[in-house]
Amino acid sequence: MSGQADISFLQHDTLEAARALLGKEIITEIDGEATSGFITEVEAYLGLDDRAAHTFGGRRTKKNEKMFNSFGHIYVYSMHGHNCMNFLTREKEHPEGVLIRGIEPNIGKEIMASRRSRENDLTTGPGKLTKALGIKRDLHNGMELNNGILTLREGRTPAVIEATKRIGIDTKEEAVDFPYRFIVKGNPHISRFKGRASENNGWKH
Repeated sequence: MSGQADISFLQHDTLEAARALLGKEIITEIDGEATSGFITEVEAYLGLDDRAAHTFGGRRTKKNEKMFNSFGHIYVYSMHGHNCMNFLTREKEHPEGVLIRGIEPNIGKEIMASRRSRENDLTTGPGKLTKALGIKRDLHNGMELNNGILTLREGRTPAVIEATKRIGIDTKEEAVDFPYRFIVKGNPHISRFKGRASENNGWKH
């Protein structure tokens, strides 16, 4: 597929990479079916010094082994029966990454709806979007981006990026308060969206 994004930005600062991912289009080609969405919500996890990260303190287990790849790989883990997808940043000695929490559906909405067995609220959470895109831990954990199965492409530009606390890490002491969740402000395709959508769903164009 043409038009792949240059993903070299992932090798630098994880917080900057997280913000830069907003608006990028994730495209999957699985079982001959194409689906895609523009990234609306992410969370950064800063590895060794981040108590909420799977690699805090240098922990290395069978579950998190793929977090120790270099930037541009994906790490898929399971939680409560759902698959959650992270894009790795930096290099192997800095096992950090960005959790993709929300996307705005674009290509193949009917395929996403079929995979999710519903017509709306398809991608407003990390487990929802992986199911909609067809990403599974047993098949895709550890693969590289832009490999023909999952492609990252330039997409849309957020009008305003908002930083908030991360979701679902209430037991992680000081890490609870880190403003490492970034959203396209006013886009309804995010976790726990409330209020009214912004003009153009928060995109500049």
